[in-house]
Amino acid sequence: MSDPHPARHPEREDKRSFLQKIVEFIHPGLDSKDELIETLAEAEDNEVIGTEARVMLEGVIRMADRTATDIMVAAPRMDVLDIHAPYDELLGQVIRTAHSRFPVYEGERDNIIGILMAKDLLKLQRSPSLNLRALLRPAIFVPETKGLYDLLREFRTNRNHMSILIDEFGKVSGLVTMEDVLEEIVGEIEDEFDIPEEHGDIFALADNTYRVAGHTPLERLADAFGVRFDQEAEAEDFETIGGWVSHAMGRLPKRGESWEVAGLQFVVLHAKGGAVRWFQVRRRDDGTTESVSE
Repeated sequence: MSDPHPARHPEREDKRSFLQKIVEFIHPGLDSKDELIETLAEAEDNEVIGTEARVMLEGVIRMADRTATDIMVAAPRMDVLDIHAPYDELLGQVIRTAHSRFPVYEGERDNIIGILMAKDLLKLQRSPSLNLRALLRPAIFVPETKGLYDLLREFRTNRNHMSILIDEFGKVSGLVTMEDVLEEIVGEIEDEFDIPEEHGDIFALADNTYRVAGHTPLERLADAFGVRFDQEAEAEDFETIGGWVSHAMGRLPKRGESWEVAGLQFVVLHAKGGAVRWFQVRRRDDGTTESVSE
């Protein structure tokens, strides 16, 4: 006789992702990512989801086909520190670039031996005899072809915020930070360079150079440094130094690139969102910078 009360079969595990469940609820039977993105736009139009949610979901979808190479800072543009450099030189570079962590190399730039947190450098100021090598944190090396999903998972698992990318020949090809990956999902994340305009646009640095915002008006820059741009090509067609430099170079300058005009050297410190956010400015006549009027 059959059992009148057969044992219940355990419910099958639903392996669909949260994103898939949302999309199937909104519009079942999608066959491509493009259709999925169009459906999200429709959902926004119908006020099923908000704009921020739609942007984040699109970011997650587009990440699926992207690798670390797509968002990396290429090796030639990496800001790295020499393990044997004097303290003053290290401090100057940290101040100029304003990063929170730096790859450290020994001998050749390709030989990354660890990561230095900018805050740890202050320990050397109190204890000059301290070995800089003892302050280094392990560098995490990953293939440049690693997918962004997998990279983000590793960042979360290892509680690491920077990875050094290696090409197929074992050479350093660049670096990627957790912020770089997250910005693919949530858009730009404000950082130490994102200073409100009302807080100023020209800041003196410890090495007698200046940090100048890309949105600084040319007229203000000329007054502050005591120079004239009237004779420079097409200067009158632009209002900001960032727009003028980008036009003169024919493209958006990359971090570390420089341009000289009117006796001033402009080095790109930070470019983001299709514009140069910050320059480092120094005079080129005698290697020093005079006092700049704030």
